[in-house]
Amino acid sequence: MASRDWPTIQHFPSATRTKLIDSLKQLKQENVSTLTVLVIGKGGVGKSSTVNSVLGERAVAVSLYQSQAPQPVMVTRFSSRYALNIGDAKDPVSAFTLHIIDTPGLDEAGAVNYHVLDMIKRYLLGRTIDVLLYVDRLDQYRVDSLDRQIIAAITDSFGKEIWRRGIVVLTHALLIPPDGLDYDEFFSRRSEALLEVVGAGAKIKRQEVQGAIPVVLVENSTRCPRNENDEKIIPTGIAWIPNLMKTITEVVSNGSKGIRVDKKLIDGPNPNQRGKWLIPFIAAFQYLFIVMPLQLLIENDAEAEREAHK
Repeated sequence: MASRDWPTIQHFPSATRTKLIDSLKQLKQENVSTLTVLVIGKGGVGKSSTVNSVLGERAVAVSLYQSQAPQPVMVTRFSSRYALNIGDAKDPVSAFTLHIIDTPGLDEAGAVNYHVLDMIKRYLLGRTIDVLLYVDRLDQYRVDSLDRQIIAAITDSFGKEIWRRGIVVLTHALLIPPDGLDYDEFFSRRSEALLEVVGAGAKIKRQEVQGAIPVVLVENSTRCPRNENDEKIIPTGIAWIPNLMKTITEVVSNGSKGIRVDKKLIDGPNPNQRGKWLIPFIAAFQYLFIVMPLQLLIENDAEAEREAHK
């Protein structure tokens, strides 16, 4: 776990820094002083690069290929009361702690890597997931069964409620849409398709997904253009780093609860307890439709035997 002060928050352009600090202030006002963000998704979609962009530093290694022994990595940064310029200088609770957990890709050879998912859960034991960033690429034009399987695996691991704290993050936002499509139209189609997969994989009603799970665009490359305030912007003109933090703040404030990762969640339901509520019904069924007919049959046979010997 990399843990230290967050001096690089001061290295962002003034406009970006102000917006980031405003988001942290809003969280502080809601008595949130610690935030844990889980970054998850397939390999090669830009999870690590997004973590580095949000922190303003190369905090985690970035590779086009997954390592031989992938592991989750938690980066912790403390924003002091001086950096945030909130609270009294003597107030020790004015600081803010940000945990961002980068994770290996959940896919391998075209299938869900359940070993990695289990490793992530065990790494999170005793922690609360405040926000889930599900990362994918904007320039992937289709969704397929693997996407649905990965969503289902995440849901099985953390429960449906994890998506109430979920944000879909689409990287590679500088793409040129195919077939001459308008950028906003392409983004809308890609978002809707991915949210439909989230709903199907998590078995959540469509109306509970569309509009409820925000979708945020990200561009981590050095080619990312900047506005007049020197902020990194996506083609829609939005400064994406403060917009992502603002969205995170809104999700934390939506009234849902973070997901506590405990031993029960990791191990899943006790197989010895499964179906115990069915035992009385099974016993009743066996008695009514098996035991009683057999008893009646035996009694009839005995009666017939007695009649035959009269």
